[in-house]
Amino acid sequence: MRSITGLHRRRRLVQLAVVALITAMAVRHQLESATDAPSVDALCPFGALETMWTWVTTGAFISKIHPSNLVIGIGLLAAVLVAGSAFCGWICPFGAIQDALHWVKRRLRIPTVTVPPRLDRVLRHGRFVVFGVVLVASATTLKLWFADYDPYLTLFGLSWAFEPDLAAMWPALAILLGVLAVSMLVERAFCRYLCPLGGALSILGRLSILRIHRSASACTDCDLCTKPCPVGIDVAKAAPVVSADCIGCLECVATCPKAGALEVTAAPPWAHLRKRLDATVPPGPLPVTINRRRPASQRAGANR
Repeated sequence: MRSITGLHRRRRLVQLAVVALITAMAVRHQLESATDAPSVDALCPFGALETMWTWVTTGAFISKIHPSNLVIGIGLLAAVLVAGSAFCGWICPFGAIQDALHWVKRRLRIPTVTVPPRLDRVLRHGRFVVFGVVLVASATTLKLWFADYDPYLTLFGLSWAFEPDLAAMWPALAILLGVLAVSMLVERAFCRYLCPLGGALSILGRLSILRIHRSASACTDCDLCTKPCPVGIDVAKAAPVVSADCIGCLECVATCPKAGALEVTAAPPWAHLRKRLDATVPPGPLPVTINRRRPASQRAGANR
C-alpha cells in the first residue's frame, strides 16, 4: 500500500505541475496577446508531427507553429524511444483531466461502463484513423486543421473564458463536452480511442528500451494488475511484454503483490520482440504427425 500511495502522489504532483504550467501559459497568452505571447499550441508536441509531415510532403511549414513545438517534438521522440508512452501517463495535461474525472466518478459512485473486449479492439483503431485524417488535412490546408476540434486546445486555450463566441465555438465545445462525458463513464476514453498523438506514440512505443515485462513463472494469475490500468490493458495476459498501448503509469507494477512477476526491464527493441516470439513457440521439439502410407493390398481392399 505504501508503494501504491507513493506512486499516486508522485504522478499526481507531476500532472498537477504540468496542468498549472499550461494554464499559466494560456492566461498569459490571453492577457498579453498584443505582445505575441505563445499560446498553449506552443507546448503541444503534436504540432511538430503535423508540421514535419507537411514539410516532408509539401516543402512548407504550417502557419502558427512555434519553434518550441519542434523542440518538444524532438524531445518527446527521444523520450518515447526510451520509455514508451510515459508522456501520456505522467505529462499530458488532458490525460490528467481524464484521471481527475475518474477520481470524481469514484467519489460520486458513478458506475463504470465496461467496453466488450472485441469492441474495444476495434475502437482502438480510431486513434490511427484520426491521426491519418489530421496529417492529410494539415498537409492539404497548410494550417493546424485539428486545432478547431482538439479538446485539449479547446479546454486549455481558455478562449471560452476570455473570448466567448458560442456561434463560432459550439462545434469545439460540443466535442469537448462529449469527450469529457464519455470519460466519466469509460476511463481515459479519449486516450484509448481518439487521441492521434497517442496512436503515434503507441506505434513508436514498440521501439522503446524500457517496457513492462511479465514473468509467467512468477505470476500467480491473480489479475490484480489488470484492474488499475487506466487504458484497459489486460496486463495479466502479457506474453511477456505489456502492450505498446501502455501509458507508463506503473499502476500495475505497484499493485502486483508478487515480487518479480511484473518488472520494468531495459533491453533493445529486438530483444523484446524475441521474447514475444519465444513466448508464442512452445519449448522443445514441435509435435509432428506423420500418416504412414498403407500397403497397396489394404488400399485395394478398402476401395472395393
